[in-house]
Amino acid sequence: MNVDVITERIPNRKAKEIYERICRQTTISKTELLEQSGMTVSTLTRLLEELTVQGLILESGFGASTGGRRPILYEKNPAYAYVFGLEISRTLSKLVLVDLGMKKLDIKSWTMTAEMTPDVLIRLIVEEVKRMLAAHHIHSSSVLGIGIGAVGPVDRLSGTILEPSYFPAKGWRNVEICRQLTGELGIPALLDNGANTAILAESWHQRTQSFRHLLYIHAGIGLRSSMVSEGKVIYGAVDMEGSVGQMIIQTDGVAHRNTSGNYGALESYASLYAIEKAARSALKQGRSTVLSHLVDDPEQVTYLHVLEALKKNDPLVVEIITEAATYFGIGLANLLNILHPEKVILGGPLIAGGELFFQTATQVAIRKTYYYPAYQVVFSKGQLGEEALAIGAAVMVMDQLVRL
Repeated sequence: MNVDVITERIPNRKAKEIYERICRQTTISKTELLEQSGMTVSTLTRLLEELTVQGLILESGFGASTGGRRPILYEKNPAYAYVFGLEISRTLSKLVLVDLGMKKLDIKSWTMTAEMTPDVLIRLIVEEVKRMLAAHHIHSSSVLGIGIGAVGPVDRLSGTILEPSYFPAKGWRNVEICRQLTGELGIPALLDNGANTAILAESWHQRTQSFRHLLYIHAGIGLRSSMVSEGKVIYGAVDMEGSVGQMIIQTDGVAHRNTSGNYGALESYASLYAIEKAARSALKQGRSTVLSHLVDDPEQVTYLHVLEALKKNDPLVVEIITEAATYFGIGLANLLNILHPEKVILGGPLIAGGELFFQTATQVAIRKTYYYPAYQVVFSKGQLGEEALAIGAAVMVMDQLVRL
């Protein structure tokens, strides 16, 4: 099913403009819309009536008077339609059901094990979508579509997950995820890489703030990045959202875990893989650490064990995390010196694991950023946490309403 069916819900270009302006605000008055759009009173009045009749917007009371009649306030109608957002990552996949206000109505997660092939996951997703719709008494005609934020690289136009690395299960290559879900569910499906959907979610959540240029980095099994400028995701010639992990920070450094990767790549020093590798190596060397009481074999150490030891302030683990965060901060400083974002949002397991990684990385980045303190950047863990990728996938679908 073509996504044009979403775009065509608002056929008038000027109506799309007004609807988009209303969506950017909690509420907005007719006077403000007149000032911002430059339209005539009659044109704006007609468009507002059309959008209201269609159910896309609501009158939400009156604003403060400036001497005359109190102006009518308008807001987006969150119950006009519903959207599914799907995250497909290496460790976890997640489905959310939201209204157009991005209020979460339901959620379901699946651990990505060696048995979670594309066919298995798609079957589970289809079953869960149907369950959610029935549970919330939502007819499929009220669903805009399903957005998918997946590990890249992806082909957005064909809706295909191409050749992602490090999936536990086999079969995750050239998966036509959009075609399969549309065929099973009868609703439009859109695909983008997860870093892009995450920053879409954060950008939407902060839409009333003044930040125009946002950079997002997801730090986990790999490193993924994306950037938004003026509310729009910046796309390159190809989808290479994981390429930030191949940034060379030590030319004669260690080999990448993937033979096609660069020597001395950032991902080899600042990732779940790098931290687990350092912890296992230290255990084999006989270093004193809480980790030795958590596993019988050094090869059994996982990031969860590292976090458990970190909570106990284990000196070895503090050292490992600090070193990884320092390398990450160097890579982050390189990006700041090139892209100059106003705000950087950091997400993923490494960031969620505790304050040590976040604080160390951002402090290193600030110290190594050119023109500091003249150039100031805001660092944040984001407002949506680990649900950002899935919610951003839903935002991607919602944005089709105003696409020309």
